[in-house]
Amino acid sequence: MLNPILAEVHDAIAQRLLGKSEAIKLALCAILARGHILIEDLPGMGKTTLAHSLAQSLGLQYARVQFTSDLLPADILGLSVFDARENRFEFHQGPVFSQVLLADEINRATPRTQSALLEAMAEGQVSIDGETRALPEPFIVIATQNPSEQMGTYPLPESQLDRFLIRMTLGYPDKDSELALFQRVVGRDRQQLPKTMTPLTDTEGLQALQAEVGQVSATDDVLHYVSRLVQATRNHPDCALGLSPRGALALLEASKAWAYLEGRKYILPDDVQAVFPAVAGHRLVPAAGSASGSRQIVRALLATVNVLRQA
Repeated sequence: MLNPILAEVHDAIAQRLLGKSEAIKLALCAILARGHILIEDLPGMGKTTLAHSLAQSLGLQYARVQFTSDLLPADILGLSVFDARENRFEFHQGPVFSQVLLADEINRATPRTQSALLEAMAEGQVSIDGETRALPEPFIVIATQNPSEQMGTYPLPESQLDRFLIRMTLGYPDKDSELALFQRVVGRDRQQLPKTMTPLTDTEGLQALQAEVGQVSATDDVLHYVSRLVQATRNHPDCALGLSPRGALALLEASKAWAYLEGRKYILPDDVQAVFPAVAGHRLVPAAGSASGSRQIVRALLATVNVLRQA
């Protein structure tokens, strides 16, 4: 990671989220590619810490919504309230009017409430009371999701999953990282972290980085490799639904951002392979009766699709 600002952001978050360097890098990749992030994991793994740390270190306006079964769309988008003194309705913005929206435990809300984010995530705007209102830029949704087998969860529909650029997990910390966390809690670690993080850039700085990512190039050979991977998802016998054109473009954009994080202005097949599981895994729907899940299909595709074009 050669960009000094991004390296500093990564290291600052890594001090709070011990042992999760690759997950932090993947989250930065999504933000640089102007995408949304879905973090799927058990409670207590640091999902909220990651989202809050990203917003603070990047100097972005942050809002958090705890999704529950009784949450309504207006609780997210806002609503119009009648002002008797002015004899008119006045719109009160909801938390969606922020630069980073943490949708915590998104799959605990009903499908109706989940769908309130579809237009916002796809177009950066919301339509309320017949009026279209633009959201701040950049606009990033970081949603956390509990495993679907837990009680009180509603599965996210494919149309909403497709709006997330990446799906990632944090997982349990390794032994050394967890020991370091224990030492910090009992005061044996002399490095005391402040409760809030100092912004290391701002909106303009992040947008400049995103613009640089947009200039990352790819050769025809790399584009053909991306195309072969996408086509393979649609033709795999264990896959009922492969990558859509939006998913294919998401793979390319994420690959560009990963290459930029690696200090390059051009994509290598390694970049495509690095982000493919996070971009494709939640978009693939296994065929009925298939013994393979989406993660197994992703691994099989990476192992079988040739990097080089056949003569």
